[in-house]
Amino acid sequence: MLACVVLGAGAWGRPKPLSEPSFDTAEVLYRQGLLPDGTSLRGERQGAEPIEGQAAACANCHRRSGFGVEEGRIVIPPITGKYLFRGSSNDAAQMAHSGSEALSPRRSRYSSETLARAIREGIDPDGRKLDYLMPRFALDDATMSLLIGYLKQLSTHPAPGALTDILQFATIVTPDADPAKRDAMLDVLNHFFGNKNAFYRGDDPPLQRERRIHFRVLRRWQLHVWELSGPPETWETQLQKRFKLEPVFAVIAGIGAKTWGPVHRFCESESLPCLLPNVDLPVVAERDFYSVYFSRGVLLEADVIAARLSNEASIATPPRIVEVFRGGDIGAAAAQALAAAVGNTVTMHELRSKQPARELAAVAREAAGADALVLWLRPDDLKALPAGVSLAKNVFVSGLMGGLEKAPLPPSWRGAARMTYPFDLPEQRTIRMNYPLGWFRIQHIAVVDERIQTDTYLACSIVAEAAGTMLDNFVPDYLLERVEVELSHRIINGYYPRLGLAPGQRFASKGAYIVRFPDPADARVVADGDWIVP
Repeated sequence: MLACVVLGAGAWGRPKPLSEPSFDTAEVLYRQGLLPDGTSLRGERQGAEPIEGQAAACANCHRRSGFGVEEGRIVIPPITGKYLFRGSSNDAAQMAHSGSEALSPRRSRYSSETLARAIREGIDPDGRKLDYLMPRFALDDATMSLLIGYLKQLSTHPAPGALTDILQFATIVTPDADPAKRDAMLDVLNHFFGNKNAFYRGDDPPLQRERRIHFRVLRRWQLHVWELSGPPETWETQLQKRFKLEPVFAVIAGIGAKTWGPVHRFCESESLPCLLPNVDLPVVAERDFYSVYFSRGVLLEADVIAARLSNEASIATPPRIVEVFRGGDIGAAAAQALAAAVGNTVTMHELRSKQPARELAAVAREAAGADALVLWLRPDDLKALPAGVSLAKNVFVSGLMGGLEKAPLPPSWRGAARMTYPFDLPEQRTIRMNYPLGWFRIQHIAVVDERIQTDTYLACSIVAEAAGTMLDNFVPDYLLERVEVELSHRIINGYYPRLGLAPGQRFASKGAYIVRFPDPADARVVADGDWIVP
């Protein structure tokens, strides 16, 4: 759809070209398909049913940034003023998507009048009909004028962290993060940034051929480490102060333990991309845009267990479940999520003892007649599980919390337990892991936490690939959109069998295995069923 919205002052502090009500009205029209009077936008195509409201919103095709998208040989063209109102020495779509093989004809520059005709009648400046995919919109003159005014400003201002030849990034460390994991992450980040800057070549000339631009805008990268302190309710204020002192283009990786919500809220409020942090309890907010995660972490594990229980013919509906967790840890949220998914026949046991062997023995006896016992516990608590007790019909262990295949379960429990495993199995990911592990060896990086370091390397690689395809369009919304594209095209995914983000999705890996231990004496795991996408 040929329509638009202009990015306003927001987090970046630049003046809005129109008044606040006008900006809000255009943004709602562009993103939600609502006209200034509150009625639904209506688009029509010849021979097809009209589309209305959200389905007709401009952002569905041209994206929030206005830079469009390429899908195979189909290109949804950019609709920002930078491309619409310039001369046609190069095709606009190929300028925005320099690697695209799609073909589209050159055209003359738009004027306000010819753009209005394109939106209403589907005719370009040279009198040619626009593609069938482009609906026609009967907008009145006032609404049309408002949209075109916004269009001329759409995505024209780079983020403060991209104003020079250096792209500024931050990584955020919460005070509850494990120090060893923090150091492991920073080791990878510092080496990746150092390597990227070592190959910086300065300004490349704009080499052009008949159809495509063959250059990338290369910039140095600078990393800022934002270490938080104190209670979570103070973190947003700390981040606002750091962001004011050190404006950055995006947050890359980062690490947290029990709480990430304040970081998520800060990034959303400041329109700051937060890309692939190392957290196992992310914020699930489907309408948020600026935070992208590898997966839903322990909340995904909870849904996978619920899906397994619902498919067990021998289990009552709803099943009787006993869940064990430590108060204040991420297992508490996972336990609540599982209880909400399966019904009200759930007993929640908050583990309180620092030496929990006796307490766990009592819980195991209580759960012996239950359909399932679910352990949201860390390795130190798993070590204290009692031997020689009768176990529930099903025992589930959180792989993320327990340490995956290295979870220190006693042998009697290993023979009975099933573990959630939101990654590819070790044997199956071996080939994909050769690349990051080889890079660690070349960089002389000690592997102290393979998953954290691999995910951090993967985050850096994805952001580098996305930034390398942005030409000089360094605006946050477009970075998120390019990350979506790069995630969906990757072959080397580290621990994950596949990654992908459709528009509106913010969790790149969607499923998990449930695994079992075939030999209680070793750490080998095998899948106990297919990959589950709840």
